[in-house]
Amino acid sequence: MLNKEVKRRLAPSRVCTSLMGWARRRCLTSVPPLPRKVRHTFGGFPLEILLNDELGARWYDHDWPELPEIALLKQHQLRPGACVFNLGAHQGVVALMLANAVGPQGKVVAAEAISYNVRIAEINRALNHAMRLNAIHVAVADRCGVLAFDEGLVGQVDDGSALRSKVEVPARTIDDLAGEFGPPDVLFIDVEGYECHALRGAEQTLRSRPDCFVEVHVGTGLEKFGGSVGEILSFFRGTVTTCARP
Repeated sequence: MLNKEVKRRLAPSRVCTSLMGWARRRCLTSVPPLPRKVRHTFGGFPLEILLNDELGARWYDHDWPELPEIALLKQHQLRPGACVFNLGAHQGVVALMLANAVGPQGKVVAAEAISYNVRIAEINRALNHAMRLNAIHVAVADRCGVLAFDEGLVGQVDDGSALRSKVEVPARTIDDLAGEFGPPDVLFIDVEGYECHALRGAEQTLRSRPDCFVEVHVGTGLEKFGGSVGEILSFFRGTVTTCARP
């Protein structure tokens, strides 16, 4: 079989250009257009998901195995009838997995700071008849008010250095959400570096000892917002089990 370098030397440049153009067109036309609805299995549960953007298509257009953090939480308080706060819920796919775990008697509050993602999460909720899932447009913080977010499909609190446009997002504490929706049995936190601020607003909630999964963004936001792994661990006083993603 001819290797690529030999092929380049043998083929006239005009032919190479034509072949490369054909390959690019074939690649583009082989990808189904957006938006579209797909069905996949997520952690053993069949779900119908709206793919409305390229990031969502990359993340959700395939089957998922059960996430190790969900498998771990199922050994404890993630069970039928539980109340779960999914903080940083993106387009609601993980929230739907959590909703399947807690069943029709349970409740999942899916908080997401980017309004576009909340709209997609609400559609995904309706597609899967997940009536016990509440998708809300809010960021979690150490105090209630308003936060500036960098605009994008995966938002992050603005630290003043970003060149992208900014949007204002309503901010609430975990304790405030617990006052409205009831104390959570499980906190599932993925807030793009704002982990310490979220936990600082959960003093009363943490006293009831919910199970907590915290995705820690070391080097990608945690430190620039004044947080540290040490501070995160301090909220749990020696009750931590680590669960590393591959």
